[in-house]
This record gives sequence, C-alpha cells and structure tokens, in this order.
Amino acid sequence: MKTTFKTLVAVAAISLSAKAQTNWNVDASHSKLGFAVTHMMVSETEGKFKIYEGKVSSPKADADFTDAKIEFTVDAASINTDDEKRDGHLKSPDFFDVAKFPKITFVSKSMKAGKIKNTYILTGELTMHGVTKTVTLTAIGASKIVKDPYGMERYAFKVTGTLNRKDFGLAWNAALEAGGVAVSEDVRLDINVEITKAK
Repeated sequence: MKTTFKTLVAVAAISLSAKAQTNWNVDASHSKLGFAVTHMMVSETEGKFKIYEGKVSSPKADADFTDAKIEFTVDAASINTDDEKRDGHLKSPDFFDVAKFPKITFVSKSMKAGKIKNTYILTGELTMHGVTKTVTLTAIGASKIVKDPYGMERYAFKVTGTLNRKDFGLAWNAALEAGGVAVSEDVRLDINVEITKAK
C-alpha cells in the first residue's frame, strides 16, 4: 500500500512538472543562424548555416523566458557564404572538418533576465569542431507572444555575441603582405530565432 501511494505521488509530481513547462520548437523557415568575420582587415564576410533544429522549454507560459532551457543542433556541412569555393574550404580540415565533426551543438546552462526588459544573458555549452566551451550571449526577446492566422503562438529572439574561432581549433589563416591576416579570429554572431509553441 505504501509503495502504491509513493508511486502515485511520484506520477503526480512528474505530471505537474510537465504541465509547468511550456515547450517551443524553432521555426527554421523564419529564422537565421548567421555570422560575420572581418576579411582582409577591411570588410565583413557574412555566412549562415541552413540546416538546424532547436527547442526551447520555459517554466512560464507568458513572454518571460527567464530560466528557459535551450538546445540547438546544427549541420556543419550546411554552411553557406554564397561562394562554393569558400564554402568548400570552410568544410575542409582547415576549418570545420565536417566529415569528422558533422554537428555543432548548443545546450544552455542558464538564461537570466538582463537589465533591460525582454533582454536575457544566455550562457551555455557550445560544441564545435570537437571542442566544448562555455559561451555567454545576449538574447533580446520580442515584446509579446503573438498568434498567427493558423492559431499558432509565436515568439522570437535576436541573439548576438562574439566567439574566438581559435578557441574551437579553427586556426587557419594567411598573412598579408601589408600586415595583418586574411580572416579575423573573432566571429560575430547574428542569430534570429522564431519559435512556435508546441501543442
């Protein structure tokens, strides 16, 4: 009898925990996983990853995403900079080595409210090129959750930050005759994520 009671309590606790979580899926068709690097010390080259999936689990049902859990998985071979030759080089062992490291992943550790409304400090484990590092990003949320014409609830974040690619073993470069290098070590993230509430 005691065992049965404990089991019922455990099931109820799990059920309540599940209800407390609001789950969201990333709408990749309305999102962008972009980045930019300085080229030849004078301009920026932009790129993006075209294939990825993600999910968000929030302890709240409204537009407050404090303490939300975020997971992303990216197909490294889907990198696109609108130049086939450059994309091939980026996929090679000089950079992402996609044959050996096909996935890039991000798993959040914390999402804390920033000083400005709807702004968050997002910290998580980024795994890229076989290296895992803790990174801290800024996420700016939309002002509210909206419902589209099909009845789906939607929200969005703009995520920014800067990574040093050498921290992840992406160390290739070429020296310029006039000084400096061909590709900057710093990579600026330019990410827009639209999410839909799971039914």
